[in-house]
Amino acid sequence: MGKKKKHKREAAAVEGEEAVAAHGEALRGDFENTREVSIGGITGRETPDELLRGSFPAFVGRQERTGYELMARAMDEDYATFLTFSGAMTPAGLHQSCLIPLIERGLIDCITTTGANLYHDAHRIIGHRIREIDPNAGDLALRLARIIRIYDLGFWEETLLETDMLFSAILQLPQFQKRMTTPELHYLLGESIARVEEALGVKQPSLLATCYRRAIPIFVGAVQDGSIFLNIVKLKRLFPETFKLEIDVNDDVYEMGAMQHYCLRGLDKKMAVFILGGGVPKNYTLQGEPLLEQILGVHTDGFDIDVQFCVDPVDNGALSSCPAGEGHTWGKVSPEGVSRSMYVHADVTAVFPWVTYALMSDPKRARAHRRLYEHRAEALKALDEAVHAGRDELLKTIDYPAVAEALSTPSAAPVKARKKKG
Repeated sequence: MGKKKKHKREAAAVEGEEAVAAHGEALRGDFENTREVSIGGITGRETPDELLRGSFPAFVGRQERTGYELMARAMDEDYATFLTFSGAMTPAGLHQSCLIPLIERGLIDCITTTGANLYHDAHRIIGHRIREIDPNAGDLALRLARIIRIYDLGFWEETLLETDMLFSAILQLPQFQKRMTTPELHYLLGESIARVEEALGVKQPSLLATCYRRAIPIFVGAVQDGSIFLNIVKLKRLFPETFKLEIDVNDDVYEMGAMQHYCLRGLDKKMAVFILGGGVPKNYTLQGEPLLEQILGVHTDGFDIDVQFCVDPVDNGALSSCPAGEGHTWGKVSPEGVSRSMYVHADVTAVFPWVTYALMSDPKRARAHRRLYEHRAEALKALDEAVHAGRDELLKTIDYPAVAEALSTPSAAPVKARKKKG
């Protein structure tokens, strides 16, 4: 009996070795079909597309190449494209060098950013300048000189004070005296800013004015975390009876879901998201899918292409660096999007202008503006109808037995929790 067991173990071992060898041969065959790192010398005659596709074979360079290829695909295949950006992008001029040119080509459909980016963009409209400074010049000395610093950028403190006056004057206009969402707030601000630019002869338009002219919605997920809203706080205290502007955060979140539902179902378009940095703008955009699928019971597919440029590590659990695969487990990214995703581990300001240059180098890479802001009512109506259609199922999600039992039971009596799976 012992010998039979020994022979069986030996036979199993041989069979296992043969299986491992066969698997190894298959892997060798697959490896032989992968792309070879064989690069010619750069001559200076390459197009940006040729250079990115042919001379960035490894490490962050390959991340950049793959990110570029995915962005080009989204644009060439007419995906509905959402852009998010955090950090001090407008003080650094990234909107002027990259974002506005992409918008003008019709390659961006919806934006989520921070109030700070929209606020600091307005400095230049009223004649103030942002200058390059030495980040090691000494903050105590800069404060004495009333110079505000954003790492290696600087501007006079008066720049902030006069920009506050600009927004305070605009926000008192009659059209602002109501409850609204952030896309409506920024559309109205863009309309007023565009008129100010025309009156002052501004040659290089702001992001607010550009998006107004192209009817691109601008969402700000943490609207209260920025100086535009700080001026709303001031006006509310100065004129409590007449200043009626309020931001409806409930409708704001719902409107983001409606925009994504409209792109997928109304326009029948796949969606791409380009993420510059991370922060609130990233998650505010990506949470549209959990809102639709998990909370409202409205089927959605998530983003099919996901490209992010960010310096954060991906292993600290932060949403700023959450990769697409992790987002897929939340329903934020489609199954296809997991394989059509790239996290470019690099500073946005270091690589995105180059990627934009490559994207813009193809003159055929342009499309008609979708003007999503003008379809708000249609998008909201469509989502309202979808939610209403599933109302009976939604009603099953709003009660939890232990809550009712706990609130009706004297505090001394313990309530048994239901046994969880897993």
